[in-house]
Amino acid sequence: MEGDALMPATATPPWQGRPPLPHHHLRVTHQDRDQVVEHVKAAFAEGRLDKDEMDQRLHQAMTARTHADLAPIMTDLYGSRPATPAPPQPYAAGPAPDGGERFGAGAAHLLTLCGLFVAGPLIMLLTGGRTSPYIRKHAVESLNFHLTVLGASLLLMVTVVGVIVLPFLWVLAYILPIAGGAAALADGEFRYPLTVRLIK
Repeated sequence: MEGDALMPATATPPWQGRPPLPHHHLRVTHQDRDQVVEHVKAAFAEGRLDKDEMDQRLHQAMTARTHADLAPIMTDLYGSRPATPAPPQPYAAGPAPDGGERFGAGAAHLLTLCGLFVAGPLIMLLTGGRTSPYIRKHAVESLNFHLTVLGASLLLMVTVVGVIVLPFLWVLAYILPIAGGAAALADGEFRYPLTVRLIK
């Protein structure tokens, strides 16, 4: 134990993001391994390592058990203080849909109430959906729901249980598009329940 007491404080790799510990035989965590893996990948991208060296060091990092196992992977790349890799860029959300897109998305739901049961969302998908991801998303959701209702209606018509279930199904087919249209007009998300989503 005397040897441990005399061991320099830098025995634990400083890139762990925590105060250095004198006991280099401490077990590493998944976070410790992942951090070293990111440094190795960054070194490969910068040309410091070739493919074989990267693969070898990644294997060492993922199978490391102690801080002493991780230290040799990094010391010849960054010395005692490696540079921290740049954090990943946050996802950049697209622009909010304008009034025309919201109107088109709402129409994909509400046209079904005018007798355009499947044709309404299909028309919006083939027109506005070609240029607007927002219209396409709502048109596809509406189309999948009404195709599901149509298919279920055809199947239930020849069953005894269909006499009971079909009226409820058709009521939903008139109520839910109103909620979907309102959500689309308000720049919101809407998912129909019990829908087979054949069209992506």
